[in-house]
Amino acid sequence: MIKGSLRTMLLIWLTLLLALCLQVMPLPDAWLVWRPEWLGLMLIYWCVAAPQRVGIIHGFILGLLLDLIEGSPLGQNALVLALLAYLALLVYQRMRAYSLVQQAVLVLVLLGIAQLVEQWLRTMFGPFSINLAFLLSALIGAVLWPWLFTMLQALRRRLGGL
Repeated sequence: MIKGSLRTMLLIWLTLLLALCLQVMPLPDAWLVWRPEWLGLMLIYWCVAAPQRVGIIHGFILGLLLDLIEGSPLGQNALVLALLAYLALLVYQRMRAYSLVQQAVLVLVLLGIAQLVEQWLRTMFGPFSINLAFLLSALIGAVLWPWLFTMLQALRRRLGGL
């Protein structure tokens, strides 16, 4: 029992750290608006798939790590990812009953709310732009959701029904 639990937590943290690496991967400035919210997607997945193991604390810790890596004001991403985890935990039972297309729409809403809060925080701490291009990452994340969800479900089944 302990071995399976340890394996589950190891899988969770490895996928979250992989998403963190994808989130901070260097890209040309013109492509940054097209980068999906990898960390947000992975956090939503684990809050839906294993709500008893992944929660707000995970989002906060990953947000602090992202703040440290990006050099943004400490707590900005931590607040956004903790809020995203909270919202995902609020709707996880409903989300499990939805089809993949309905889940993708809900992921679009969750990531969109997180992006709006993040943009609001950026306007308080520094320069801002008045356009909605920052919401493209939420849209791309919603398009990627069915693929990511299916892939992670297959990985969980292969590793023994985690």
